[in-house]
Amino acid sequence: MNPDCGALLTDLYQLTMLQGYWQHGMHETAVFEFFVRKLPPHRNFLIAAGLEQAIVYLEDLAFSSAELEWLRQTQRFQPEFLCWLEKMRFTGDVNAMPEGTVFFADEPILQVIAPLPEAQFVETRLINLLNFQTTIASKAARSVLVARNKLLVDFGLRRAQGADAGLMAARATYIAGFSGTSTVLAGQRFKVPIYGTMAHSFVQAHADEMTAFARFADANPGNVVLLIDTYNTEAAAEKVVRLAPQLKQRGIVIRAVRIDSGDLGSHARKVRQILDSGGLGDVHIFASGNLDEYKLRDLIEVGAPIDGFGVGTRLDTSSDAPYLDCAYKLQEYGGRPCGKRSEGKTTWPGRKQVYRTLDGAGCMTGDVLALHDEREEGEPLVHPVLCGGKRLHASIPLSASCDRAARQLEQLPERLRKLDQAAQPFKVKISPGLQSLALAVDEQSRWSG
Repeated sequence: MNPDCGALLTDLYQLTMLQGYWQHGMHETAVFEFFVRKLPPHRNFLIAAGLEQAIVYLEDLAFSSAELEWLRQTQRFQPEFLCWLEKMRFTGDVNAMPEGTVFFADEPILQVIAPLPEAQFVETRLINLLNFQTTIASKAARSVLVARNKLLVDFGLRRAQGADAGLMAARATYIAGFSGTSTVLAGQRFKVPIYGTMAHSFVQAHADEMTAFARFADANPGNVVLLIDTYNTEAAAEKVVRLAPQLKQRGIVIRAVRIDSGDLGSHARKVRQILDSGGLGDVHIFASGNLDEYKLRDLIEVGAPIDGFGVGTRLDTSSDAPYLDCAYKLQEYGGRPCGKRSEGKTTWPGRKQVYRTLDGAGCMTGDVLALHDEREEGEPLVHPVLCGGKRLHASIPLSASCDRAARQLEQLPERLRKLDQAAQPFKVKISPGLQSLALAVDEQSRWSG
């Protein structure tokens, strides 16, 4: 297991509950499900992401000797319990929606079936992994929907809440349909295409803009993207026009210019005219600077001649909806269905499946939330991924998750593709069997409570 993310990356109550389960021999099979109670405001759908990291965590789960020694020193745990903990591994089964799947409230995207202590202990880290990447992928998909056929690059590493967040945001945005990222490690680790230009400091470090542009082009002949808003955007565009023939004589072609400040639409129109008049019609315009899906929509609606966007801070922090109202809840223990009746946090009991139907044009028409052994019309969305703590299949290529997300976004009803809240939410029906089970569990709770 990654030493930076070991078994102690959890909440204390997971360990205190485990000690209680261990002491009283509570090792029967439990079913837990990860789901979102309700969608954030202005979200009409979510995209599942983070499953691969969840699988790796479960496969590698083990307490190191150093971790166990630290737990011993806290004097909170019985020595015999720590001996048992030393041997604990995840031995259960996992069913899940593949990454890139569009889903809705109450639908489980991950289901853990394992001895109670194992299934309970992994709660914190699974939520940590799935909540973040799903949040970011769902945010990124909104930019993808409003900026179709545009280059979209994740620029958010420097403003992300830590290194792991920045790296996983690059992965999640790529699943959702972004073209790539500025995060180099994501290129090495996940094969996400990497993009980069230059900073204002490079221009400022030179005595004049023309020299800065020429030197950057000489140093990076295959990736000449020039930042032109350090001083005067339009004047810099004129310099690019003058520089281009000199570079061309040396076999260097300017690919694009980048605008990072001011009225991006107005600057883009003026720069486009300057470039076209100077014979640089093939040079693209790339924009960045506090962008999100709303600003992209505004720029596209006014016809700004921008070919691509770098989206950073507001994306990697999902600024308008920085978390999901998600949960990982016990649905069954020892064959007994379990449901929560807390005010505002009621859950549907039992192990479940989700079925999705499409119309003749391939558009989503509705989902059914059902018990796992019910058969409803449509395609089942939750599939086995682990059995006995081991993968059933090789790791799915990230490209396959990207393709799935693209297909699913195309299948969304048009009203759900909008940035604003849909007047008619997507319909998720509750199956007759699940409704009957919920009534029975509620009745039992009233007697036992």
